[in-house]
Amino acid sequence: MAEPEAHAYTDGASRGSRGAGGFGAVVTWNGKTEEISGGEPLTTNQRMEVTAACVALEAIDEGHVVTVYSDSSYLVNCMRRGWHEKWRKNGWLNQLGGPVANRDLWERLLEAVRRHHEVRWKKVKGHSKKAGPHKPGNDRADALAVAAKNEADRERRNGQTRPSSKAHVSEARQESCISVKELSLRALGPSGRSGPQGRRS
Repeated sequence: MAEPEAHAYTDGASRGSRGAGGFGAVVTWNGKTEEISGGEPLTTNQRMEVTAACVALEAIDEGHVVTVYSDSSYLVNCMRRGWHEKWRKNGWLNQLGGPVANRDLWERLLEAVRRHHEVRWKKVKGHSKKAGPHKPGNDRADALAVAAKNEADRERRNGQTRPSSKAHVSEARQESCISVKELSLRALGPSGRSGPQGRRS
């Protein structure tokens, strides 16, 4: 019996190199689609990209074959090329001997990956003006991330110090659910795999 499949479009956004940021994910599995978003008052775009993948994999029930679509080379290259394996072997030190940036999120992501039978990583083109099979999902994840970033920025400017990183989850409209699911399945094709961490032990 084939393992159940799931699909997740993820994206992150930040204001400048370090400032308010947000993450967004459109996740489809078990015949439903959920939209997840959240933000932080002081963060980076890279942290938001990885956070988006974390919350997407954590939202999906365990034991799926998940395909994650992201326009982040930082995220996709790490998982497809196994950078995290080298980091862990080196005690979470990079090639220059310094601490790996965002270790907390990479460890969280690897734990989320282990929940599933397999996780595949596909790089998609972000902010593309041309129509394509991944454009609706990527654009929606981007819109969620930008909206969360703007909300976090407003809270920061208004003097609200409450962290807003807790994810907001909403069920997408039925027509959006069908559109994203059908496009994801049609575009699946040959996929990159996450290596040894892509399967549960």
